[in-house]
Amino acid sequence: MASVGEWIEGARLRTLPLAVAPVVAGTAAAVSLEAFHPGRAVLALLVALFLQIGVNYANDYSDGIKGTDEQRVGPLRLTGSGAARPGQVKFAAFACFAAALIAGLVLIVQTRQWWFLVIGASAVLAAWGYTGGKRPYGYMGLGDLFVFVYFGLVATLGTVYVQADRLSLTAVMASLAMGLIACALLMANNLRDVPTDAESGKLTLAVRIGAPAARLAYAVELGLAFALMLFAVPQNPWNLLVFLALPLAWAAARTVLVTREARALIPVLKQTGLLSLLFAVLLLVAGAIGAWSA
Repeated sequence: MASVGEWIEGARLRTLPLAVAPVVAGTAAAVSLEAFHPGRAVLALLVALFLQIGVNYANDYSDGIKGTDEQRVGPLRLTGSGAARPGQVKFAAFACFAAALIAGLVLIVQTRQWWFLVIGASAVLAAWGYTGGKRPYGYMGLGDLFVFVYFGLVATLGTVYVQADRLSLTAVMASLAMGLIACALLMANNLRDVPTDAESGKLTLAVRIGAPAARLAYAVELGLAFALMLFAVPQNPWNLLVFLALPLAWAAARTVLVTREARALIPVLKQTGLLSLLFAVLLLVAGAIGAWSA
């Protein structure tokens, strides 16, 4: 029986900034539109957090029963290590998905945006299908695409829309930036596991393009995230504040480009998650200043 501490470690709390960041970025866009709705922002945050923890447990379960995690470098995996039975981990994943759906349903009822039911259902299916099922798309190199869509476009634009009932140029650029940073984190994670993933048949994008190209892709994704925000500067010059996060991005990219040790990439995951959150918080500050000074 896994301990409480092991369940918490299995939830991979270091990945949670990646779930929080797009909600904060979307809320920043809503603030700039003078349409901030705290209750709906909190509900969107709960949806994102439960989905993230759920997908972490789902990946733990699916990779564990497939044997992908047997030689894995990194934090504890409940299933692969034998700390918890596979059925328990699978139940935890679906419990989190259910909690996300409940929070999402409350949000949908409040906003009367019933078409979000389809998006919510697709998000749960995407969360499970990453490594679960007979043909997991994460094993085919499509994980980066889905991460970009759901952690970038869906999470950010969805958060804006449930608060403001409309979008903006800042919202669109922020969603693209959030998606790129999320893809960079996934690239760093998969880069660390290239040897073991290749042996187990998990053909992530990092495995398909090779380690050298994956390192470069990480740096390019972070660079593009910042460059895209330049298009939002005419709408609010304070959006330039996001460039205060550039030193953190530079430090993480330098580590990825230089290091060849798998374990040395573990801190990069935390750095990238914190980068996404800092980026979003700076965008929120920019939106607040812009709305106040308008």
